[in-house]
Amino acid sequence: VNKSQLDLGSYQNLLDEFVPHAQKELKYDRPVTIIFISDKDNMKNTLGRTGFYDPTSDTVGLYTDGRHIKDILRSLAHELIHHTQNCSGRFNLDAHTTELGYAQKNPHLRNMEREAYEKGNMLFRDWEDNYKRKKPIKLRITK
Repeated sequence: VNKSQLDLGSYQNLLDEFVPHAQKELKYDRPVTIIFISDKDNMKNTLGRTGFYDPTSDTVGLYTDGRHIKDILRSLAHELIHHTQNCSGRFNLDAHTTELGYAQKNPHLRNMEREAYEKGNMLFRDWEDNYKRKKPIKLRITK
């Protein structure tokens, strides 16, 4: 769902390859809704949000304003790890909270975050390297 100013048509091929790859690798068993969000106030905040996962609706939200597509896809990978965690029953929805400091105060959520950072980044990195191998790389030589 595109609720942002980002022209997804320019990046549809990346999404069409990455999302099925992530599902195949992570083996999550429920569909996920991905929402691309514009939020100019968030963009102006140096430490604003980049994305979120809502385990009650199986929804990933990605903030797009002022961001490179590669960074958005990396955030998507991170949030898809949270979706996988949720599908496998590792989210306690009653105790799920994202208030400031949750990843420092709650050991279970800290481990979930650690896993999302590590596995999400590696998922994206491995996909990116394979994607680039399949696509011809055009080198620009300047004199």
